[in-house]
Amino acid sequence: MIVLLVSCLAALLCPSVHSQDSSVEWCYHNSTCGFTTWPKTAPQFCNGSSQSPIDIVTKSVQGNPNLTSFNFTGFDDNSTFMSINNTGQSVVVYLDSSKMTVQGGDLPDRYNSIQFTLHWGNGSSSPGSEHTVDGKQYPMELQIVNVLSKYNGSMSAALASNDTKGLSVLSFFIEGAQTQTNRWDNLTSLLTSIRNSGSGAPIMNQFTMDSLLEGVDRTKYYRYQGSLTTPNCNEVVIWTVFKDTIKVSHDVINHFSNTTFFKSSPLVLMTNNFRGVQPLNGRVVTSQLSSASLSAATSTISIITVLLLSSLF
Repeated sequence: MIVLLVSCLAALLCPSVHSQDSSVEWCYHNSTCGFTTWPKTAPQFCNGSSQSPIDIVTKSVQGNPNLTSFNFTGFDDNSTFMSINNTGQSVVVYLDSSKMTVQGGDLPDRYNSIQFTLHWGNGSSSPGSEHTVDGKQYPMELQIVNVLSKYNGSMSAALASNDTKGLSVLSFFIEGAQTQTNRWDNLTSLLTSIRNSGSGAPIMNQFTMDSLLEGVDRTKYYRYQGSLTTPNCNEVVIWTVFKDTIKVSHDVINHFSNTTFFKSSPLVLMTNNFRGVQPLNGRVVTSQLSSASLSAATSTISIITVLLLSSLF
């Protein structure tokens, strides 16, 4: 009972990335409040020029040598997962932000990890991710929300400041594969405990973030400036979208769309809880320099050097 109370308290103290303004009515499953209506229902930001998610067009991505490796603290600690919750729009896992931090990767400072959220379609064969790459939409997307350290783990404070560097979100595509995913199987087994909106369950000492990200190369990623992907769509997010996918069994993905329910009456299964891609509006997506680019740059420098030297003699 004490653990459950702690879990519920954590959910109250960690505001969801999906419900920053309870006065705004929004949803995924109804055309009257779906994401196409958000620019009207939450016009302050949802019709802004730096909205997320986006389609990442790889041929337009620019190289940035400053996008180095990250330093993940607490991602190997199994005491950092506090509770799993059905918010009525998604499934959110709340994290112990005092133990989990992210820095490096050309982020401006250290960030505290407060939660991760999942988005999916309608089964493992359906599109469900928010971001896309060259038009490809994956079945699921996991988004780890991190708050700039000066805000002491408070998303509300970061949003109130309108600080464009206030949040850093790490995004991972998820796709089905013929693989053993014991940790993911264990996580999805908890979904039956949170079928309805507003329900939650404690999950302390059962998982680590590293175990859910096993096999993903976290040194290769895309970077751009954007927004929350739900109202009020605040444009305060540094997005990192990793190139490698999380590979799980098809059953894991299917569990999400056939187990949990939206906040609605009558009950509707939670499916297709993603926002469509938004215009780039001149923003630049960057990534690490490819080996081909580095080779071309080196060759160009060598040719220029030879020409300069020959001109001296």
